[in-house]
Amino acid sequence: MDFLLILLGIILIVSGVVGCFIPGLPGPPLSFGGLICLGIVIGSYTWEFYLLWGSVSIIVLVLDYFIPVWFAKKFGATRTGIFGGILGMLVGLFFTPIGMILGLILGSILGDMIAGKDFDKAIKSGLGGAIGTLMTVGVKLIASGWMFWIFVTDAFSFYS
Repeated sequence: MDFLLILLGIILIVSGVVGCFIPGLPGPPLSFGGLICLGIVIGSYTWEFYLLWGSVSIIVLVLDYFIPVWFAKKFGATRTGIFGGILGMLVGLFFTPIGMILGLILGSILGDMIAGKDFDKAIKSGLGGAIGTLMTVGVKLIASGWMFWIFVTDAFSFYS
């Protein structure tokens, strides 16, 4: 049973880090799931530990939905521009992380232009959405990376 929990924990912790870059895949909650699996096996985490990392995961998950939209709106994006950015980022997934960023920016710009904005304003709102999205990727990566570090160091400490 321990082997299966550790294996599931590894899958979750790695998926959590990957989920920081893939829209719709909740990175920090997956990483937290990996810590829970490890915690069951090693039995050394306190309820405060779980409360802290569970709270971090939820807060980061909520911020992941609000920060990009807030930035896009702050920079003048329309609903069509926000939708275009999401669509562009999803298409860009197939073309490496650079494609995701370019897809987000181009999708936002095209969406805002379809909504009637002129090119200069569409560029401004497209960059605003991209900045917000990149900020949330960074926050998710910090949280999931930290949980990854805890997982690896605690697993090695326990098994060495």
